[in-house]
Amino acid sequence: MKSYQIKFSQKLPISLEAAWDFFSSPLNLSKITPPEMTFEVTSELNPDTKMYPGMIITYKVAPLLGVKLNWVTEITQVAEGKYFIDEQRFGPFKFWHHQHHFKAIEGGVEMTDILTYGLPLGILGEIAQKVQVKRQISEIFSFREKRTNELFGKYDK
Repeated sequence: MKSYQIKFSQKLPISLEAAWDFFSSPLNLSKITPPEMTFEVTSELNPDTKMYPGMIITYKVAPLLGVKLNWVTEITQVAEGKYFIDEQRFGPFKFWHHQHHFKAIEGGVEMTDILTYGLPLGILGEIAQKVQVKRQISEIFSFREKRTNELFGKYDK
């Protein structure tokens, strides 16, 4: 299986604590996902639920042509205020490992995502990567950057 990696960084003018509070809440993920993906957390969670190691989160998402898919991730590691990692247990990818890192910087916080993934279907998956998947993942991170700037302001230091 071929794997791919995308790294994305963003700075926000909020405290590390505020960033951690927002991004460690699974219910906030739908607020920063493009609406055309019709992303929905289907796990029964309280609004104050925070991620913890071993947590299973279920979603419905329509990544392509409006076709809804079930997606299950597990939060495998959490270091409070520093990072958390989610891994797909069931869903559209053959492999999904997503690291979310947080670091206090002057005037705000720097967040770095490192996403490593693999696609099913062998050569067809490789073609899909070139034609659609890489672009779509980049668009998701671009939307997330725009949306978090709207929610928290743009970092300008």
